[in-house]
Amino acid sequence: MRRLTLTVVLGFAWLTAGCARPHADVSARAIVLSDHGQNQEAARLLEAELLRNPSALRARRLLIRVYGVLGDLGRARAHAELLARSLGVGSPLPWLDLGHAHELCHRYDEALELYDLAARVAPTDPAGPRTGGMRAAAWGEALLAEPRLVEALRRDAGDGRVYHALGLVRVKLGDLEGAQAAYQGGVLRDPRGLDNHLGLATLALVKDDAPRVLAEYDVILQLYPKFADAELGRSWALLRLGRLTEAERALNDAAELGASARSLNRQRRWLAEERAKSAGTR
Repeated sequence: MRRLTLTVVLGFAWLTAGCARPHADVSARAIVLSDHGQNQEAARLLEAELLRNPSALRARRLLIRVYGVLGDLGRARAHAELLARSLGVGSPLPWLDLGHAHELCHRYDEALELYDLAARVAPTDPAGPRTGGMRAAAWGEALLAEPRLVEALRRDAGDGRVYHALGLVRVKLGDLEGAQAAYQGGVLRDPRGLDNHLGLATLALVKDDAPRVLAEYDVILQLYPKFADAELGRSWALLRLGRLTEAERALNDAAELGASARSLNRQRRWLAEERAKSAGTR
């Protein structure tokens, strides 16, 4: 199993954005230590920083997750409670961080409970239901993810990532119309976002709706003209529609853009078969 590190869990920018330089340096050193498997040393460094400066909130947030990596959920909770006192009872951050610490220990049910607690303590903030929904979707728990993602969008209807996750979840649940509504909502809020356009194209493919597949990939290529997989999607739709000359052009364009040789060869075989059929009927 791949070892989880603080860089993977948080991303460097999360730690340093808006930080005073000394605290950013401490956080950066702690990440480097964690990435080298030296989590005890990272914890000691952060504990020392918090002794010097108890209000160093980013260091405390990082320490909660370091203790998650170490499997010390008792210390993680203690620091989450201190963070809650600093931020006030209406902040979801302590419980989100503690939830991530539980995930690092593979305690997924408890992590989801903590994300739900974050949603309750901050009833207008989308972070709690968004995190719970996105994480449940990543675990493959579609039934758990769907209501949380819906609630996140009720609180903030502008996040294209959440619409995409909701679309994927609804496809998994067999709700294709609901998935389409989710992807369309995402496109409405973020017209240039690729993921929801791809969701609509994939949904059309699942429905075997070749005209719709072609229309969706045409839109994607207007936005991203160098997207090889979109040309492959167009060629599939054109082959399905019997428009063989156009399909060949799309395949050639896909090849020039660096599309997968395996996919190209598969569709070229299909193209040859369709041309042979066409010739045989003359």
